[in-house]
Amino acid sequence: MLYWQVFGWAVLLVMLWLCWPRDGWQKMRQDKGYQHLVFASGIVLFCLWALKAGIREGLDIHFLGMTVLTLCHGPRIAVWIAMIPLALMVGFGLLPAMDVGLYAVTTAVIPAFVSYAIFWLSYRYLSRHLFVYIFIAGFFNAAFTIVLHLMVVSAGYWVSGLYSWETITHNYLMLAVLIWFPEGLLNGMAVTLMSLYRPHWLRTFYDREYLSPDR
Repeated sequence: MLYWQVFGWAVLLVMLWLCWPRDGWQKMRQDKGYQHLVFASGIVLFCLWALKAGIREGLDIHFLGMTVLTLCHGPRIAVWIAMIPLALMVGFGLLPAMDVGLYAVTTAVIPAFVSYAIFWLSYRYLSRHLFVYIFIAGFFNAAFTIVLHLMVVSAGYWVSGLYSWETITHNYLMLAVLIWFPEGLLNGMAVTLMSLYRPHWLRTFYDREYLSPDR
């Protein structure tokens, strides 16, 4: 298990270096409103991740919220914002420090880039319409991402030998049937409200394209 913990930390540090958002830090220094948005995003994410439940120890499930975070900030800044709830979880004793690397990779890094990839595909190949943005880039994106997250975590526990595949399937992976719709609904509702009332919070939302009357 120690090997996987060290591997997780190594991957996380490499990803943080690759995701260093120079433009994001400059915007934070100059825009106090964006500072509030970043730290509020981190606190909301902490609340989502801290409220978790599970049948077996370690096989916990919770909302991700990484899809809407990625649509708001882009994948690189989203990964860095995810460090806020991780630090709080370690500080409150909800997550061992050695597990931060693996937890961050499976819960933040992979979901952020998968979410952005689905958004990019919808932007590139589908009609640029508000409902496409809400239902594909928001709802479907979040639902697919959390199912993928559960599959990656399940594979990790199985490869590490902590649980048998049968135990993982019946006590963790089957929960994907229950969580995909609430995750999609949560992110879809957030995207809907922001696209209507706070479109400037969504970095991936373009008024002239998604709200153009000729589309």
